[in-house]
Amino acid sequence: MKIENTKAQMRKGVLEYCILSVLKDEDAYVAEILETLKDAKMLVVEGTIYPLLTRLKNAGLLNYRWEESTSGPPRKYYGLTDTGKLFLTELNTTWSELQNAVNLVTNTKKSKNE
Repeated sequence: MKIENTKAQMRKGVLEYCILSVLKDEDAYVAEILETLKDAKMLVVEGTIYPLLTRLKNAGLLNYRWEESTSGPPRKYYGLTDTGKLFLTELNTTWSELQNAVNLVTNTKKSKNE
């Protein structure tokens, strides 16, 4: 089993949550979302993010608007809907619980082996 495959699966598992989190304070277009994710060391490409944005939009969690750009074609800005904000709040709780559970398991194993 290759570690890179496992790492990629772990990233994919939290990518939707990360996208919603990026949009929690302000709308953003794809390049901004990608830049934020890359700055956080989330290795994401455009081909991955577009289907996720579409799925989140179709689920009623995101909306979008077109805005003119001074340096090229109009940009599609994504933002959270009210449903998306509530969903993100629930995911924040779930993420915290998951982090705590994983930390308990990994710390328990570590202390038993030491």
